[in-house]
Amino acid sequence: MISKEQFDQELKGIIANAIREDVGDGDHSSLACIPVGAKGKAKLLVKDEGIIAGIDFANMVFDYVDKDMVFEKVLKDGAKVKYGDIAFYVEGSSRSILMAERLVLNAMQRMSAIATKTRSYVDLLEGTKTKILDTRKTTPGIRALEKWAVKIGGGENHRFALYDMIMLKDNHIDFAGGITKAIDMTKTYLKETGKNLKIIVEARNLNEIREILKSDGVYRILIDNFNYEDTREAVRLIGDKCLTESSGGITEATIRKYAECGVDYISSGALTHSVYNMDLSLKAV
Repeated sequence: MISKEQFDQELKGIIANAIREDVGDGDHSSLACIPVGAKGKAKLLVKDEGIIAGIDFANMVFDYVDKDMVFEKVLKDGAKVKYGDIAFYVEGSSRSILMAERLVLNAMQRMSAIATKTRSYVDLLEGTKTKILDTRKTTPGIRALEKWAVKIGGGENHRFALYDMIMLKDNHIDFAGGITKAIDMTKTYLKETGKNLKIIVEARNLNEIREILKSDGVYRILIDNFNYEDTREAVRLIGDKCLTESSGGITEATIRKYAECGVDYISSGALTHSVYNMDLSLKAV
């Protein structure tokens, strides 16, 4: 996984790019009618139910826009919220509050939706050993925010990107000329480059599971698009040789049954690509 320093750099890049995109050469609406020295206070009002996420990110945004802003957290990321709750207050330059408003709302609405969906999946897995993973099916440019939201919701992050883990999927295997060849070439590559990356290999059927198990050094096997019966058999075959992960069309209706097959992880792209933004507003006090 990426380091905290890398993750922080991703967040700073997101903020800088979003402000550039939204503000350009100036917030002329505010510049036109808000006096330069005007001070104001605003609150983040929740108009929905779920898991709030992005409060700490909002603090980062206001600090980036204006280091003199005073930010007061009322709630913590990961808290359950209902209509009428207040997440935070921010006080300072009225122009600065307005400049940061849309980025704060866009990010928090999206992050809270992801955290809420993730928590619902985590609750469905309660009592099993299975943990929920996100995927790389994220919105381009804001992956760090969406994966942060998954963590806030109680899930775990898969690899962050292509560079922090080896994942040999069906196309890699086919292009490489087969499972064993793909794994062998990967081990050679890691040795030659001196990289210490975990290897995940996707299996499309039980025969591929058996072939993967002939190779050492595989960290996790991705049991992709298997039915329940074959998933249980795959888990039995793999035993404690490596970790197991189910994926492929798993929904809220089926996730518990796949967990009961004994897999260590279930990955779901739906955590980040199929959510509805939480309704939040930033209101002057």
